[in-house]
Amino acid sequence: MFLIKLIQCVHTIARVNFAIQLIFNSHMQKKTHVIILLSFLMAANARGQVLTLKEAVQKSLANYGTLKAKANYVNASKALVKESSREYLPDLNISAQQDYGTINSQNGPLYGYRGLGSAASGPVLSTQSWNAAFGALYLTNINWDFFAFGRAKEKVRVARSVESLNTNDLEQEKFRQEVRVAAAYLNLLAAQRISRSQKNNLERALALQLVVSTRAKNGLTAGVDSSLANAEVSNAKIDLTTATDYEQQQAVALAQSMGITAPNFGFLLDTLFIEQVPKGIYDTFSGKQQDHPVLKYYQSRIAVSDQQARYYHTLNFPTFTLFALYQGRGSGFDYNYGILNPDGFSHGYWSGVDPTRSNYLVGLGVTWNLTNPLRVSQLEAAQKLNSRGLQDEYDLANQDLVNQLVLSDSKIRNAMANYAEAPTQVKAATDAYTQKTVMYKNGLSTIVDVTQALYTLNRAETDRDVAYSNVWQALLLKAAAVGDFGIFINQF
Repeated sequence: MFLIKLIQCVHTIARVNFAIQLIFNSHMQKKTHVIILLSFLMAANARGQVLTLKEAVQKSLANYGTLKAKANYVNASKALVKESSREYLPDLNISAQQDYGTINSQNGPLYGYRGLGSAASGPVLSTQSWNAAFGALYLTNINWDFFAFGRAKEKVRVARSVESLNTNDLEQEKFRQEVRVAAAYLNLLAAQRISRSQKNNLERALALQLVVSTRAKNGLTAGVDSSLANAEVSNAKIDLTTATDYEQQQAVALAQSMGITAPNFGFLLDTLFIEQVPKGIYDTFSGKQQDHPVLKYYQSRIAVSDQQARYYHTLNFPTFTLFALYQGRGSGFDYNYGILNPDGFSHGYWSGVDPTRSNYLVGLGVTWNLTNPLRVSQLEAAQKLNSRGLQDEYDLANQDLVNQLVLSDSKIRNAMANYAEAPTQVKAATDAYTQKTVMYKNGLSTIVDVTQALYTLNRAETDRDVAYSNVWQALLLKAAAVGDFGIFINQF
C-alpha cells in the first residue's frame, strides 16, 4: 500500500536506505560530488555484505520467535501422542504399610477397586477389645481397562490429529513469514530506490541553485529567481529527510521480521533483480487449491474437532477391567488369638512386620455410568456444531484466497503496463528538464519553467521506482494466493 501512497504524495515521498549521508554545505558542484562519493564508500564499508532476499528469508525462519514457539508446540504434541498411546497400559502399583492397632471384627475378603487396600479374615470377639499389636501389609496391584469400545484408540487419534494441526500451523506460519519477509524486503528496496531519486533531485536542485545565484550576481536574472531556487533546495532536502525517515522505519520492519536487531547503517540490499521482469510472470497456477498451507491448517482444525466428537461417542459405553493382587501380611496377633486365647498377641515390632501369610486375588470388572449418554450426547452434538463452524471458516478462507488470486493476476497486468511505460516517462521528463535548463542559462525560459520541469522529472523517477517494485510485489501477491512461495523465491 505504501507504493500507491508514494504516487499520491510526490513531495513527501517516504522511502530510503542506501545510508549515504550527503552533506550539501558547499556551493561548488565538484566538492558536492566528492562528499557524495566519500559518504557512499563509508556507508557501504560500514554495512558490510549485501543481504540477499533468500538470506533474509532463511534468517527469518531460523530466528523468528513465533516460529520457534510453534516448533515447540509441535514437539509437545508429539510427546502427548506417546502419552496417549501409553494410557492403554495397565496400572501397576506397589505398596507397603506398617501399622499399630486393634483387629476387631474382620470377616471375609475385601478388595478396594483400583485401590491398594485389602483385608483378610480375623477373629470376631463377643466384646470390644483394645488389644493392639504391630501389623504390616505388602502388596502388588494391577488394573487394566482392556476393553472400552475403542476409547483408547480414539484418544490416540485425537492426539495425533492435534499433532497434525500443530504441524500444519507451523508450516502455514512459515509460509506467512516468508511472504512477510519478502514484502518487507521489497518495501525497503523500493524505499532505498526512491530515496536515491530524492538524492538525485537534491543534486539537481543544488546545481540549479548554483546557476541561478551566479546569474543573479551577474545581473542576468532577477533576485527573485534565487529565492525560488533556494525554495526548491529546501523542498528537496525536506523530501529527502522524509524519505530517510521512512526508510529507517522499513529497515526496522525488515529486522523485526527477521528476528534480529536493525543495524545502525541499515541494510545493503540486492538491487540487481528489481529492474528485471520475473520469468514466467504470466504462468497459470496448476496446483491444487486445497494444498495451500493456510487451507491445510484450517482443514486440520476440522479434523481435530471431528476426531474429538468420535472420542466423546466412546464415553457412552462401559469399561471392562481386569485386575489382580498379590499381598504379603504380617501380624503381631497369633493364629489362635481370640476368645480361647485372649493373650495370643505381642507388642513386639519385628513380630508384627514380618510377613507370615500371603494372599492373591484376580478378578474381572465392568463399570458403566448409565447416565453418561445423557451428558455425552450433548458433548458430541456441540463438537459436531463446532466442526461446522470450522468448516465455514475454511470456506471463507478459501474464498478469500480465490479472490486474492484473481486480484494478483490483475495487479500483474497493471504493473507490467506501468513497467513498460515508466522508461518513456523518465526519458521525456529528463529531456524536458535538460532543455529547460539550457534555455534558462541562455535567457530563453523562466525559473518557473525550470522548477516545473524539475518537479516533473522527480515525479517520473518516483513513478519508475514504484512501477519496478510493483511488478515483484504483484508476483509475491500471486505466490501468497496460490500457497507456493517457490513461484516468487525461485526467481532469485
